[in-house]
Amino acid sequence: MLHFARWKTVAILLVCFVGFVVSLPNLMPRAVFPEWFPLRQISLGLDLRGGSYLLLEVDLNTVVRERLDSMVDGARTRLRTANVRYVNLAADAPNRRMGLRVTDASQVPAAVTALRELANPVQLPTGQSVPDIEVTSGADGQVWATLTEAGLRAKASGAVEQSIEIVRRRVDETGVAEALIARQGQQRILVTLPGVEDPDRIKNLLGRTARMTFHLVDEAASLAATPPPGVMFLPGEREGERFAVRRRVEVDGANLTNARAGQDSRTGEWVVNFTFDSVGTRRFADITRANVGRPFAIVLDEKVITAPVIREPITGGQGQISGSFTVRSANDLAVLLRAGALPAPLTVVEERTVGPELGADAIRAGTIALAVGTLFVFLYMGLAYGLLGWFANIALFVNLVLLIAFMTLIEATLTLPGIAGIVLTLGTALDANILINERIREEVRNGRSPINALEAGFTKASGTILDSNLTNLIAMACLYGFGSGPVKGFAVTVAVGTIVQMWTATVLTRLFASWWYRRTRPKELPVFQRPGLSLIERLRRPLFRIFPDDTHIPFMKGARIGLVVSALLSSASVAIAFWPGLEKGIDFKGGIEMEVRTPGPGDIGALRAAVGGLNLGDATLLQFGDPSTFALRLPAQGDEGAVQRAVNAVRGALEQVAPGTRILRVEAVGNRVSDELFIGGMMALGLSFLAMLLYIWFRFEWQFGVAAITTLILDVTKTIGFMVLFQIEFNLTTIAGILTVIGFSANDKVVVFDRMRENLRKFKTMPLDELVDRSINETMNRSLGTSMTLLLSALPLALFGGDTLAGFAWVMVVGIVISAGSSVFIAAPIVLYSGRNRLRRGDEDAAAPAAKPASR
Repeated sequence: MLHFARWKTVAILLVCFVGFVVSLPNLMPRAVFPEWFPLRQISLGLDLRGGSYLLLEVDLNTVVRERLDSMVDGARTRLRTANVRYVNLAADAPNRRMGLRVTDASQVPAAVTALRELANPVQLPTGQSVPDIEVTSGADGQVWATLTEAGLRAKASGAVEQSIEIVRRRVDETGVAEALIARQGQQRILVTLPGVEDPDRIKNLLGRTARMTFHLVDEAASLAATPPPGVMFLPGEREGERFAVRRRVEVDGANLTNARAGQDSRTGEWVVNFTFDSVGTRRFADITRANVGRPFAIVLDEKVITAPVIREPITGGQGQISGSFTVRSANDLAVLLRAGALPAPLTVVEERTVGPELGADAIRAGTIALAVGTLFVFLYMGLAYGLLGWFANIALFVNLVLLIAFMTLIEATLTLPGIAGIVLTLGTALDANILINERIREEVRNGRSPINALEAGFTKASGTILDSNLTNLIAMACLYGFGSGPVKGFAVTVAVGTIVQMWTATVLTRLFASWWYRRTRPKELPVFQRPGLSLIERLRRPLFRIFPDDTHIPFMKGARIGLVVSALLSSASVAIAFWPGLEKGIDFKGGIEMEVRTPGPGDIGALRAAVGGLNLGDATLLQFGDPSTFALRLPAQGDEGAVQRAVNAVRGALEQVAPGTRILRVEAVGNRVSDELFIGGMMALGLSFLAMLLYIWFRFEWQFGVAAITTLILDVTKTIGFMVLFQIEFNLTTIAGILTVIGFSANDKVVVFDRMRENLRKFKTMPLDELVDRSINETMNRSLGTSMTLLLSALPLALFGGDTLAGFAWVMVVGIVISAGSSVFIAAPIVLYSGRNRLRRGDEDAAAPAAKPASR
């Protein structure tokens, strides 16, 4: 109904007003608002304002190994207390167990009982408490204590949670504002550091376990070739230095309460002053009192920092760590000690760093692409649909405001792919309005009155709008479920924009049409040009049509040719995807990409020689833009630790050749992470196909579902062929482009299928090939119109969006063109051939008896 109750009108306007109010703070700096004001704003992502993204992985093998070592120490004590004789007590880390052999078989039960006392209770979600180890015995007196799955999960979870808290403390100590530390998956920690251009210092801080312990030095064992029982050899600060320290931890660094960098009043050297808690103070006093004249080693991460001789008992609970410290290294060590020791080492498995210069360039490129795309789309809708098109433009503007308001409410982070999502929302948001306007035009041509044509246009288009947009939401859900980082932001942006545009198209534009109709009471709707109209009246009506009305093009006469050509192109695309093959980005193959800028025009030969001398594999160094900017690519380095060592080595080598060289961008992805991202991307594609097949099958006949999925597969293969030919990288961003193309392609097919289904009910005796042609002709303007709005929004991304989004945008452009053709020459012929004897069978049988009386 075009009638709106007053409360509905007020509610609609209130939603729009609230959207404007919530969005407004994004146009002003935070300083304008008082501190008490509950301010919410969209934050800029690291790729727009600069900063670092680090994905850390907790080494759970170390956690397991330490638990097993503690079990071995505990087993010695308990078995000795129980007078159980044993041999071959050792930890078996690969199998996550500890084993021993009891020499007297009669003592096996006593050994089992003693070892079970080593168990720690684990609380299950059900509330039940179970031990974290399982003790079993076998032949020949063999006894095993194995960590249970519940115990492993509890230990791993505890280690990760403890690591997160310690990482947070360490980052806070460095003064980085608005840092984000969050758990990701089972054993990884995500750290984002806004404004940090060179994260090397923070990576070093986060990567160090920083476990400090105090041990007595065994001077008698220092000259031995191998350490005697209870003693271990540890390196010192200077090269070749070695200390023989007792394994027993006399005082643990966990008892520290404070640590600060300072200068020694006597020598002026930088030192770290520390303070113990009451337990540590008492223990430190006892040890120093009993061992005056003996060296006392301070060990940090299995390395002796210093080993001073105890001159006198230290009873005040305070001490000093001296060594070859600088101001920075002393402060860093103090930060580590204050934050506490990690339960296990952390490894950087993925790093993405963007300098503020590139962030400013990205904002500029995104703003230009958004402005140009908005202008093109607005002009197209206004000129192609006249007054109703301008109503759609107002609704589109409100759509963007509501999208920004939603992102503001959840305090979303806007990234460059997020800007791409907003730009693409411009194109997809008008799809519903095009459907409505084409329906209204069709109803007017069928002779309906203005009020009935408006009502029928909104009503009949609503089901098609829902079907077509749900397919896009399915694609975005798959992308969000298996995407990573900024790609998830893109999926959320497009999904929210899709939901909002359905509301603005079916509710807000209907309200505008209702107001206009009640004020003017027109005798006809301004959907056709008429001779003799004034200039103003002509501008209120459509100025052009992409596809002429009343066409009767027999598309199905070329059905076989279309299918054959499509099959050949897709087969060729699949072939070249294997050879020469897709150019995988570092997201999927691992490796390192860096963008560097030298103080002046760089000597590319010297830079190549410096990087080549590091023996990091086949390095590629190319000039990138101006003579002082270079792009460097290195292959995968084996393990994640090697990746970070390679990044640090490249930084040092470039700095030696060209002092003052700045790192503008770093992307480093380890092998395991790249494999996971690739599997996730493939799963997103596969699940999107399956979900769309089930949805279309549910909403239509199975022939439509098979036709849609077959067509989508052919569209994707041809798009991949284009990527191979033009060497566009296959990465997470282009996966997002492909999934967007899938959503649009399915959207386009659903509109044609919906018209076919409507015509199957309307023309019960029309031959199927004629009916398919009719349906395509009737929906061609809608298909081409939506394709045009998407092209007008995607082309500015390709031309002005910068290198990061160029591949994504060109995939979109080509995919849109391919999808528009496939709806006519692939999807429709498949429905025709698969449904010729099925979609018509029941109707023809029912129509045959009715035809006989008429022929008499």
